[in-house]
Amino acid sequence: MTVSTTVTVRVPAKVNLQLAVGPRREDGFHALVNVFHAVSLFDEVTVKEAPPRQDFGLATLTASGGTRVDLAGVPLDATNLAARAAALLAEETGKGSPVEIHLDKRIPVAGGMAGGSADAAAALVACDRLWGCGLPQTDLMDLAARLGSDVPFPLMGGTAVGTGRGEILEPLVAPGRYRWVFALSSRGLSTARVFGEYDRLRPDAPAPRPSPAMEEALASGDAASLGAALTNDLERAALSLRPDLARVLAAGREAGALGALVSGSGPTCAFLVGDEDSPKAGGIEAEVVRALEAAGADSCVPAGSGDVLGATVV
Repeated sequence: MTVSTTVTVRVPAKVNLQLAVGPRREDGFHALVNVFHAVSLFDEVTVKEAPPRQDFGLATLTASGGTRVDLAGVPLDATNLAARAAALLAEETGKGSPVEIHLDKRIPVAGGMAGGSADAAAALVACDRLWGCGLPQTDLMDLAARLGSDVPFPLMGGTAVGTGRGEILEPLVAPGRYRWVFALSSRGLSTARVFGEYDRLRPDAPAPRPSPAMEEALASGDAASLGAALTNDLERAALSLRPDLARVLAAGREAGALGALVSGSGPTCAFLVGDEDSPKAGGIEAEVVRALEAAGADSCVPAGSGDVLGATVV
């Protein structure tokens, strides 16, 4: 039997189609209703057996990325979520051995699309395969939730609603396939800062509730209905910290996007341009890209479609 010494996992970014945020809880987290949607903007995480050593611990990390990715914001030490994922899996299974983890990044760093969380999910899957742990998906999901609120969803992919602090997932009926444009920013936004600004702006935030309009739009597969239902309670806070994003959102809407919002805590802005197979989507996409560039977006990714599968061994 051939034993694999290298495993590569492809993992998607996410867009929050609905992000309803409640008041801050006693544990420091916020209660959320978070509709995740996996899109075809991927990182690839490669885990490779490494020789035993005493100096560097369980995992050493390297990273590469596209021209739109600021690798300066990617920690290459034990604080990286991918390294923490490997350490947690080793601790829980007792099967860990030294590994080299390489992050090939296309998901924006600190961009509100859960790139770090996606890498952690991919590292769990890759190390589980490399070390022969054989954990069921439910156990991997439990470990992912211990790493962070956004880590379980990239394991699942598709479209799902997250409750609690976002880690309790339930798949949603979502037969539609949609095309997206993402406006990226070279300046990231700290999730902690955005939540802090949200608390300042909405000290009396109500308990978050699911959106019937969102669930109906997803079930119908109609892009226009989905665009009208997009909401993000953190958008006002993100715009307070980055007022320039309002100009980008307005430009995309005026150019014909069916819906637009700040993705998660930002600063990436997401624009729904149509059904994946719609003959009009390509024209709208081109108009939106031109408008975003004219409005000062640092760069655009016009190739995102969704939903897509979660973390997958390639």
